[in-house]
Amino acid sequence: MKGSLASLLAAAVLARAQIATTSEPAIAQITAAAASTKPESPTSDVKGLAFDRFYQVWLENIDYEDAAADSNMQWLASQGILLTNFYAVTHPSEPNYCAAAGGDTFGMDNDDFLQIPANVSTVADLLDTKGISWGEYQEHIPYAGFQGYNYSNQETYHNDYVRKHNPLILYDSVVKNDTRARQIKGFEAFFDDLDNKKLPQWAFITPNMTNDAHDTNITFAAKWERSWMSTLFKNDYFMNNTAILLTFDEDDTYNKTNRVYSILVGGAIPDHLKGTKDDTFYTHYSTIASVSANWGLPSLGRWDCGANILEMVANKTGYVNYDVDITNLRLNETNPGPLADGDYAKFSAAWPIPATNLSCSAGHGILDAVKKTYAGLTPTHNYTTPFPVDEKNDYNTKVTATRKSSSNTTSSASGSSSAAEGAAVAATVPSVAMTGAMVALFAYLF
Repeated sequence: MKGSLASLLAAAVLARAQIATTSEPAIAQITAAAASTKPESPTSDVKGLAFDRFYQVWLENIDYEDAAADSNMQWLASQGILLTNFYAVTHPSEPNYCAAAGGDTFGMDNDDFLQIPANVSTVADLLDTKGISWGEYQEHIPYAGFQGYNYSNQETYHNDYVRKHNPLILYDSVVKNDTRARQIKGFEAFFDDLDNKKLPQWAFITPNMTNDAHDTNITFAAKWERSWMSTLFKNDYFMNNTAILLTFDEDDTYNKTNRVYSILVGGAIPDHLKGTKDDTFYTHYSTIASVSANWGLPSLGRWDCGANILEMVANKTGYVNYDVDITNLRLNETNPGPLADGDYAKFSAAWPIPATNLSCSAGHGILDAVKKTYAGLTPTHNYTTPFPVDEKNDYNTKVTATRKSSSNTTSSASGSSSAAEGAAVAATVPSVAMTGAMVALFAYLF
């Protein structure tokens, strides 16, 4: 039995060897692949309600108070809107990146080499429904679509590019398509696209492990970010009706609230709002919901479904955000799922089932592919809440949220709300994902 299982796993690994590696490939392999791989730069011009381009730039592992005390971060805040109530969704880094692309962590509570099944949709699928161009810019990724675990600085051999800080690379629905994979590229491609006026309308930007504060500190990273953004602020093409979210993946002190210092800047920010504050409750899931509302896109039916929408977008749609009482809010762990190691989440073999028949906060229903994939299945959680909740495991069930409707009446939501479409179900999604557990098993067998 052990031999046959080993053979199957070996075959699966060999079949994927050309596109995914669990360690850093040899430099000769990287050089050869880079020489034959051309970045993909699709463009589009789909008008949005509040912005025509939405970018995110993520730094790493800094407590809110430490970022707020930095003079360069203060200067960046003066150029836009400080979001004082913005939260990461868990720990450590990788599940936060995962959440920002797919609307869930799937129980991920680690920084392992992970691949999420191809029938799990992402924000890229939402954008594709209207032909809205998208891409990622990952500093020092060795070539477009590289799927290795990491790529070290070739002079110092220090940490540089890492897979765990790259959201879309985690999803087989993206990387199994060669064209889509090549939309994940480096900073050189960013400046080429900038110069050639071929920037996408949605992008996720990750600095390397030095510039993002992971291996340095807020002083170093904030100085880098101010310098990088200052150049872009002077570029009319880049700034034209663009909203840029400057944020962090998580806080650094795991027993705090996981609030992260976040700023909205760019040409889409009205002059009279620069230097102001927005106290609305947001999470990383709010970015997907806001993009959906801005361009009239559907929802993934996961935690993006009920997430609060950036006020600059909500004001254009008439949507009323929730006020969330954070007294009992827990965002230092995550819901059970198949990608859990047991560090900050419980393992569950069942992949969470999204909602399929809600209008969601963006008001445009659920992505057709999600409805087709999960037709007839009961959602695992109450995805109508603006924060993640799990009744079965008493996670955020005591958190309450209230909102005023257009008629000035007050409505409420809570973790224990009966609005949930059903309890957890033991359904699994067919998967070829190599989770951390599979990597460990492979090592044991060989």
